[in-house]
Amino acid sequence: MAESTPSKIVQEYHRAWTGGDVEHALSLVSDDIRCRAPGQDLVGKEAYGAFLAGFAPKLTGIADIATFADGDRVALFYYPQTAATSTTPAAECFTVRGGRIVESVLIFDRMSYAPPPA
Repeated sequence: MAESTPSKIVQEYHRAWTGGDVEHALSLVSDDIRCRAPGQDLVGKEAYGAFLAGFAPKLTGIADIATFADGDRVALFYYPQTAATSTTPAAECFTVRGGRIVESVLIFDRMSYAPPPA
């Protein structure tokens, strides 16, 4: 069996959660994951899982831009499409150790995902 690289692990994780399979995505995450996200820091798989599970159902599509890998760090750039926006980019930088994602730094414009003005 071929060894999973950090890039392959992150891409599998990304396909899983953006496809609505949060449980599979979390199987690729360390129990003590740390995530820096706009407006909050998440620590632990439970908090991170709740964060993903809260956003994943809002996705109406996903458009990938690019993936960059350097050793155990992998960066993704993509457009998470929702009812509120389809053109707001997001970026994540992951650190993978021991075959699991241990850290994520997530960057996006929170206000772009707010409901459109009435």
